Amino acid sequence: MAFYSEDEKTEDYLFKIVLIGDSAVGKSNLLARFARNEFYPNSKSTIGVEFQTQKIDINGKEVKAQIWDTAGQERFRAVTSAYYRGAVGALLVYDISRRQTFDSIGRWLNELHTHSDMNVVTILVGNKTDLKDAREVSTAEGKTLAEAQGLFFMETSALDSSNVMAAFQTVVKEIYNILSRKVMISQELRKEEPSSLGKTVVLQAEGEQEAVAEAKKGCC
Repeated sequence: MAFYSEDEKTEDYLFKIVLIGDSAVGKSNLLARFARNEFYPNSKSTIGVEFQTQKIDINGKEVKAQIWDTAGQERFRAVTSAYYRGAVGALLVYDISRRQTFDSIGRWLNELHTHSDMNVVTILVGNKTDLKDAREVSTAEGKTLAEAQGLFFMETSALDSSNVMAAFQTVVKEIYNILSRKVMISQELRKEEPSSLGKTVVLQAEGEQEAVAEAKKGCC
C-alpha cells in the first residue's frame, strides 16, 4: 500500500473498494442503492467497467469510497487482476435464497487474496433478505463462515435498503481506522523530522491508475 499526499484545504481520503460474488446476487443494486438510493427490479447484468465514488463523513473527515462493480465478468469467471489492483476493501456478496452462491464464497476469497493484498478489509454480505420465504442460507451459517475466515458479516436487502449503508460504512470505517493507526505510527517514527504528510491522503496499492486504464481499455 502507498500513501500519497497533496497540499489541499481539506483533509481527503480515497479508498478503492470492490464488489465480488456470483452473478445476479445483487451487487449492482447494492451499489445503486448505496450511491444513488436507487433500485432496478429488472436490472440486467452489468456490462463494461462501472464504478461509483461516494463521499462518507467519518470523524469529521471526508472519505471518498470508489466502489467497483464486476461488470458482468463474473459470469465467465474472467474477473481480471486489474479489477482487484489497488483495492483496500471488498464486499463479498451472496444471495441468501440461492445456496450455490454461498458455496462459491471460498473461490471468491481465493481469487481476492491471489490478486490483491491479503489485508484487504472484507465483509461477507448475505443479500436479498426480503426473500424470507425463499431463504436457503441461514444467518447463523453466514456468521459462522465469516468468523472462520476473519470477515465482517451483515445481511442486507438492496430492495428495501436494510443494512446497505451500514455494510459499506463498516468497510470504509475499518479502512479509515487502519490508515489512522498507520499515520500515527509513521508520525511517531518521524517525530524529530518535519512531517511530510500533506492535507490529502490517498490510500491505495501501487498501480491503481494503471488498473483503471487497463479495465477501461478492456471493456471498449
